[in-house]
Amino acid sequence: MTSRRLLKAARAIREVVSTAALYEIKDPRVRDVTVTRVEVMEDMRSAKVYVSIMGDETKQNLSLAGLRSAAGFLQAKVAERIDTRYTPKLIFIVDEGVKKSLEVMRLLKQVLPESAGPGPATAASLEGDALDDAENPADTELRGELSDETESAGGSGPSSGFNPEDDTGRAPPS
Repeated sequence: MTSRRLLKAARAIREVVSTAALYEIKDPRVRDVTVTRVEVMEDMRSAKVYVSIMGDETKQNLSLAGLRSAAGFLQAKVAERIDTRYTPKLIFIVDEGVKKSLEVMRLLKQVLPESAGPGPATAASLEGDALDDAENPADTELRGELSDETESAGGSGPSSGFNPEDDTGRAPPS
């Protein structure tokens, strides 16, 4: 079970590392790096920092080596942000989740054919429009009852101000 304290520490570490990777690390190898998540161990002595690195495998390896060489600098930044007895040792791991999701999307586009006609949602919305246009018997009965009431109350002429076809309650223009 992950405690609230560990979650707060993980969030702070993620913010510090991602900000430092973007703006403060001067190493040219560290480019196109996104911190996806951080897992802090129960004893708060180490943290796994999962990063997504755009590019081919050599660029990923170079960026990972740059992050590992800047680990001391990043740990000092983390120590400034969180107040704990021990500053967690940062362990950088390449997160393959983004890469795998892009691969799955590419495969799905190949396997699933492009739909030329209206899909099920479009057909359902067309059916719904047809139902909206149909006359509802309950509405017809209600209009009849309303017109009977207005006639018994003095007629439904323009002076009564009620028109069953007009839902605003205003008299129709004469």
